[in-house]
Amino acid sequence: MRENLRTPPELAPGTLRVTPLGGCGDVGRNMTSFEIDGRILLVDAGVLFPDDSQPGVDLILPGLHLISDRLNDIEALILTHGHEDHIGAVPYLLRRRPNIPILGTRLTLALVRSKLKEHGIRNHDLREVADGEHVTLGGFACEFLPVNHSIPDAVAVVITTRGGTVLHSGDFKMDQLPLDKRLTDLRGFARAGEKGVDLMLVDSTNAETPGFTTSEIDVAPAMERVFAKASAKIIVACFSSHVHRVQQVLDLAHATRRKVCYVGRSMVRNMTIAAELGYLHVPGDTLIALDDLDRYPDDRVVIVSTGSQGEPLSALSRIAAKEHPVIEGCPGDVVLLASSLIPGNEMSVSRVINGLTRNGVKVVHKGNALVHVSGHACAGELLYVYNIVKPRNVMPVHGELRQLKANADLAIATGVEPRHVFVVEDGTVVDLRKGRVQVVGRLECGYIFVDGSTVGDITDAELEHRRILGEEGFISAIAAVNLHSMELVSEPQITARGFVEGDAVFDEIAAELSDALRAALADGAEDTHELQQLMRRRIGRWVSRTYRRRPMIVPVVIAT
Repeated sequence: MRENLRTPPELAPGTLRVTPLGGCGDVGRNMTSFEIDGRILLVDAGVLFPDDSQPGVDLILPGLHLISDRLNDIEALILTHGHEDHIGAVPYLLRRRPNIPILGTRLTLALVRSKLKEHGIRNHDLREVADGEHVTLGGFACEFLPVNHSIPDAVAVVITTRGGTVLHSGDFKMDQLPLDKRLTDLRGFARAGEKGVDLMLVDSTNAETPGFTTSEIDVAPAMERVFAKASAKIIVACFSSHVHRVQQVLDLAHATRRKVCYVGRSMVRNMTIAAELGYLHVPGDTLIALDDLDRYPDDRVVIVSTGSQGEPLSALSRIAAKEHPVIEGCPGDVVLLASSLIPGNEMSVSRVINGLTRNGVKVVHKGNALVHVSGHACAGELLYVYNIVKPRNVMPVHGELRQLKANADLAIATGVEPRHVFVVEDGTVVDLRKGRVQVVGRLECGYIFVDGSTVGDITDAELEHRRILGEEGFISAIAAVNLHSMELVSEPQITARGFVEGDAVFDEIAAELSDALRAALADGAEDTHELQQLMRRRIGRWVSRTYRRRPMIVPVVIAT
């Protein structure tokens, strides 16, 4: 862990250095740096979505600052699949160095290409790879192994260097009846294991969940029941990248003679790309535009929407709040939440469900029906993979600390020596040489916040100010003084927002402030800063004593 870690030493020749820049401690912003002989290979560049403790933040980036002075040393970026927590930071990386080669499968690169276009980045080098393909990138020999996940075209990658061989699982599960017939390449995993895997980086998301992940095909009966019983609109909310789930919706809609309408910019974009590339098969005369929705009766439409995580500006949240300009949630409608909850989003999703229920909408979700299955391997699958590969060393990735620890325990249970299992957090530096892995130091890998058009300008202190404003309110106090005559020219004027209603509540403290300012001036106060601090302290003590609150206090003293 973090104890007794130091700044890592200079990298020795022939040693492979592995540094997680994100994804170890969070479910998101996945990114790992591999360095050998002065060259760097990156795997994934994702984002983390903010929680309620980060007001105003749009996205959180991985530790790009840790490689900001090494951009010309980057050999390439490999993307394991097209989810936002693995590709969302690509534009922010390419803004720093536009021509980094990016390798990924066909669908993954198509999603990245669309994202780069939105960001106005046209100077890029995207290189498509196929299942089983071998590619050499400087001192890194890479093999791409297909894996099953909740988005098509996901891969694991075997990275062979003169420092050792690493198998990075990416996000995967072992669905034996996948909808796209694309199985996780266990034979490829076994071949890698036979050659020798010195270090295995393994998806930890479901490490605490026993058994095996339910197959996607098992979702069909529950969805069929929803479609059979629904007498009005059906609204399906899922991730905008969940091609498999949308395919099931399209097939059921076609079978029940309903039209399908995509709602949400990312949903429209991603499903259009998937259909154009042949990953999504749209039955004829099934899709309609949002503008045409009112041409069909409610019992003949299905709306596929974003917002399964309760995002405030998403289509589903606006429907729940009766703020959507076109779609209204009415009694008799059914909303099907076809997704897992990302940790931290529980309150937002609950708020949306309550809003829909208040409007008479029936909500079907994972808690009351089998309408979604995870895209990540559970404990049984992880044990299976460890036994196939038999890695010499293991470093769990992609998960919160408790999930990383649970994954580590599984590796140990299969016979990996505890001293060869490394539970690390972002920024921890791990060196691999001749089969031996050692933690050699740690770099500070804090959050980089994206707030509108600004990147990295928001600090933890500023977020704390935002939280105080949102939770405790704001008080301002303005007074004018004459520092030559040492007189109070204007009595303090106090206003508040989000605190208490009515100016009269401040009469007591306003009089106290006037007396305190006059006394300070009489004692020879020399500048406005000293007087402002006096006002801040007096107001703070009064608010705490009277209301047990801690609002933001902004005193202003004008010298005339």
